[in-house]
Amino acid sequence: MLRLTSCCVFWALPFLALSCFGQAHVEQPGTPAVNGALPVDWLYGAFISKDAPVQPLNNEERFNLYLRQTYTTSGIYIKTGFFLIHDQGVDAPPGWGRGASGFGKRVGSIQTQNIIQNSLTSLGNAIVKVEPRYDRCLCDGAWPRIRHAIVRNFIAYGGPDDKAIRPQIVPYAAAFAAGATVASWEPQNSSVTTKGYQGVITQIWFGALIDELAEFAPDLKRIFHRNEKSRMPN
Repeated sequence: MLRLTSCCVFWALPFLALSCFGQAHVEQPGTPAVNGALPVDWLYGAFISKDAPVQPLNNEERFNLYLRQTYTTSGIYIKTGFFLIHDQGVDAPPGWGRGASGFGKRVGSIQTQNIIQNSLTSLGNAIVKVEPRYDRCLCDGAWPRIRHAIVRNFIAYGGPDDKAIRPQIVPYAAAFAAGATVASWEPQNSSVTTKGYQGVITQIWFGALIDELAEFAPDLKRIFHRNEKSRMPN
């Protein structure tokens, strides 16, 4: 009964977010290429600038973003390291132990799970024509921007002009599939379904965290550089 209730709540979340976002009247910007390449931050991935026109991605651009976010930028490796530290510390899964062998197995398992999830997400978004990048809020004030980042974790843009609002289903389906796949080789897993749901829950909070970083990182960088300049001798 609890599992059924959790499932219903999960699938309802994107549609509730869709309703809330539809009332927010936030404009949808696009992103121009920078030196021939779409902007991808080393930490939070691909994003859409506030002042750029709407430019839906073609398949080549989607594939290039997939390669960069999955293999050639550091974000996915930072994510692997983040979860590796936790799993190694709590000895999860316990069958691998805390030694060097367990460390190596966890690195491979977590990285493989991330690659599977990224691959399925990119493929699914391309099939249903959903915008994979984060768009920064065209609004002022901390709370509207925080709300935008949280809601954006549950909705996406699609359609021929990238303006249609759709529930964000693909990343969560990919997270479930990646978790269930990893469960097939990790020891002492109760079931692939449990591991799949754990992947979904992780995507909910981790996806929201990444969106918050994407929203506020430019402000933090400006503050950091301003403080650095103020400390420089005249």
